[in-house]
Amino acid sequence: MFSISDFFIRRPVFATVCSTVVALLGVVCILILPISQYPEIAPPTVSVISNYVGANAEVVESTVTNILERELNGIEGLRYIASTSGNDGTSNIVLTFNLGRNKDIAAVDVQNRVATVTSRLPGVVQQTGVRVNKSSSGFIFAIGVYAEDGPDGQPRYDDLYLSNYADLYIVDVLRRIQGVSNVEIFGNRQYAMRIWLDPGRLAARGLVAQDVINALREQNVQVGVGQIGQQPAATDQLYQLSIAASGRLTTEAEFGAIVLRAEEGDLVRLRDVGRVELGAENYASVLRFNGRRSIGLGVSQLPDANALEVARAVKRALANLAPDFPPGIRYDIAFDTTTFIEEGAREVVLSLLIAVVLVVIILYVFLQDWRSTLIPALVIPIALVGTFLFVRLLNFNINTLTLFGLTLASGLVVDDAIVIVEDIARRIREERIPPLQAAIDAMNQLVGAVIATSLVLIAVFVPVAFFPGIVGQLYRQFALTISFAVTISTFNAITFTPTLSALLLRSDQVLPDAGFFRWVNRT
Repeated sequence: MFSISDFFIRRPVFATVCSTVVALLGVVCILILPISQYPEIAPPTVSVISNYVGANAEVVESTVTNILERELNGIEGLRYIASTSGNDGTSNIVLTFNLGRNKDIAAVDVQNRVATVTSRLPGVVQQTGVRVNKSSSGFIFAIGVYAEDGPDGQPRYDDLYLSNYADLYIVDVLRRIQGVSNVEIFGNRQYAMRIWLDPGRLAARGLVAQDVINALREQNVQVGVGQIGQQPAATDQLYQLSIAASGRLTTEAEFGAIVLRAEEGDLVRLRDVGRVELGAENYASVLRFNGRRSIGLGVSQLPDANALEVARAVKRALANLAPDFPPGIRYDIAFDTTTFIEEGAREVVLSLLIAVVLVVIILYVFLQDWRSTLIPALVIPIALVGTFLFVRLLNFNINTLTLFGLTLASGLVVDDAIVIVEDIARRIREERIPPLQAAIDAMNQLVGAVIATSLVLIAVFVPVAFFPGIVGQLYRQFALTISFAVTISTFNAITFTPTLSALLLRSDQVLPDAGFFRWVNRT
């Protein structure tokens, strides 16, 4: 009777190379696989954010949010829509899609739908733009940026300065780091020219707030005013000069000098009906870090990024930027979720190593021969490491559940090897036949049973991967990790294990029969 194992047993180099390639591919995949604490189980979400300056919640709801919602409803894979309209003029629509929907494709579909109704939105909203963002599952890293106290006991910089400095010199650097999805500023303060109007002065001069807005639009513009001497020109024109006009206002005095009305030599300027000051665009949020007014930076990662590598890269970037900070500006880590990932992974890996060591010890206790024990001991790491090849092919990541699955699989992947090694060793010892022939005879009888046993184990775990909803999403990686580990162990059992047995086992081996091993054998 011929079995597939005969081909590998008679070609030990080829069998060894096959198992080595599987192990090496697994090692390569370990190095490039993303690492996270848990699998991605949250449904993909896309947010649509817009701002209608000066409008209250009711106006925003009727002129912006409702229009966008009606157009976005019915997108492929959409689960539900949630929206909020605020009195500060903001409209935020969150679209939640079904599990398994590609977040990038969903964002493109949303962007296309938004583009079709942009012309129906108010002009102010069109000017500020409608942003479509892929929502992240959470921040992996948070940083607090604060100012130390000066000689007077007050912070040397206010939160407006801190926010502007972080936006210009820190955020862009962090966003360029590979694996970073977004960096969000909390307690954000953007510099803006704030204009405070006096209703009494406006009424006395026959003006309203809209007159001020119109004057700002007309007199605070940056335009191209052309060139002097541009062709076609006279033959004696020797130079061509570009003209730069300073149309964009930058100081409080320049804004205060804006003319609101000019009639019969009477100029009404902005400073006559109000005051102008440089301040923050929005004071709606305040952030405190360790009791200090500060700003926060939240770092989120890309779905396929390695959280540990991203966190290390962010820390290195901050360490490189810190020497160039203005005197008195400091940063500190507010929270770092990768600490839990590292500790969790370390504990699971330690449990995995302990499980493997215990399996090897138990094998030696019952096989009572170092050669017979060495064969399953070599098969275990090949099966476990090679499993990461399938983890990579299925776009999984290294997380607590995949490592937990490998820990449980460490006892399953050795079953077939134990049966095969023990049967080959028995044939060599009792029937007195050469190891090569013993391996061939044993596999002729066992290959069907080995495959059947593995199929039964796989049939137990694979259905778990098809559970619907979040439960199936959570345990899919766990179940398939065990299934692929068993699959690789079966491949090793019919190729590598009998090959090693034919090479390592000897006919003159003597089992110990004293002390502890005598008690084990009698028991």
